[in-house]
Amino acid sequence: MNRKLFLLLGITIFFLGSCSLAPEYTRPEAPVPVEWPQGVAYKSAQAAPGAATATELSRREFFADARLQELIEIALNNNRDLRLAALNVERARALYGIQRAELLPTVNAVATGSKQRVPADLSSTGSATTTEQYGVNLGISSWEIDFFGRIRSLKDQALEEYLATEEARRSAQIALVSEVASVYLTLAADRGNLKLAQSTLETQQETYDLIQRRYDVGVATELDLRRAQIPVDAARGDVARFAQLVAHDQNALNLLAGSPVPKEFLPEDLSIVNPLKDISPGLSSEVLLNRPDILQAEHRLKGAYAFIGAARAAFFPRISLTTSVGTASDELSGLFSSGSAAWSFVPKITMPIFDARTWAALRVSKADREIVLTQYEKAIQTAFREVADTLAVRGTVDQRLAAQQSLVNAVAETYRLSNKRYAKGIDSYLSVLDAQRSLYAAQQGLISLRLAKLANQVMLYAVLGGGSE
Repeated sequence: MNRKLFLLLGITIFFLGSCSLAPEYTRPEAPVPVEWPQGVAYKSAQAAPGAATATELSRREFFADARLQELIEIALNNNRDLRLAALNVERARALYGIQRAELLPTVNAVATGSKQRVPADLSSTGSATTTEQYGVNLGISSWEIDFFGRIRSLKDQALEEYLATEEARRSAQIALVSEVASVYLTLAADRGNLKLAQSTLETQQETYDLIQRRYDVGVATELDLRRAQIPVDAARGDVARFAQLVAHDQNALNLLAGSPVPKEFLPEDLSIVNPLKDISPGLSSEVLLNRPDILQAEHRLKGAYAFIGAARAAFFPRISLTTSVGTASDELSGLFSSGSAAWSFVPKITMPIFDARTWAALRVSKADREIVLTQYEKAIQTAFREVADTLAVRGTVDQRLAAQQSLVNAVAETYRLSNKRYAKGIDSYLSVLDAQRSLYAAQQGLISLRLAKLANQVMLYAVLGGGSE
């Protein structure tokens, strides 16, 4: 009879244990256009034919610069933020393991022994008695049989939270890689600006010294001398400013790398940085659904669906089981003798009649689902805007570079002719000063645009979900 009872219980648990009251999950429609934006700003944004997508390229394929590759590897191994993200994944995995274990019974082995003397005036026999009792039991204590999927839904929610945390780690890794590359390129640009400022200072100092000598012999005016002093002082200030920016960039790289970066890994200027691989944004915005931050939001949405199942299951009875099988005897030597077997079977059912908290919890779970759904949709919209903005820069930066290079060439020629006219006494030094200022600003603008193009390539790689090994 006992075997039939346990068999029936096992069959019931097997068939009903998989019951779930959670609503069926279907992926919501993406609240963004299927195609990327079109217009004047995007005409030149298309990649070359045959270009790979961001997810098809490994980091080493995209970042061809050897020093940058080494720097990224150092950061991936030592960066504390990424390490913290990895530890959060381990914590979420352990929490999932705890919640999953709730589906299984907790089996304990318990050994007990007691010896008691009852005095004569308290004994039912009128004489003092001594009693002994010993027992060894293997039992299950208050195991909830998950008929309506409450524990299973909580387990599913914990699983989705773990998966969301893993996607958060991937997102942090992509952000770290792109940030290291951006700071690396910024350092190269600032070092280039520092060289330009130092070169400009040397040139202007030579010009100032020449005019000083001419002023001393009465050929040049004091006004020319003071005007020549202006670009010298301006260049001195720029040298100090860019030296400060270079130091800040190096400090930022050290923080990202998690340790001091060796000098051999630092770039001299943008001219020595190897070009980045050209990538294609793809034909459809559906590629955004594979971005780690969007997958993270989707896993949390699935977890919200599972939590609704747990909230619904709270309205149904809870069945728990306490049972034990063992041996008992009034003598320690007879504990395992024939006829000392003992067992107990105590099922318990709790039927909720009235608990206002269950209705409130159900409303909370549904509100949470709507909140997480909104966050998921907002994540997609934000991702679409990031890609669109990056494509707009990509579609116009080459034209801006060409125009800026032409401007640098024109202003450089103007500066040369102004110097020549001043040396012959045809024109004042004011025209030379204006030309020099324009040339210096145009050269700085050219460096900034070169940085903008490279940084845009890095950003496009990141916002399209790139960053695989």
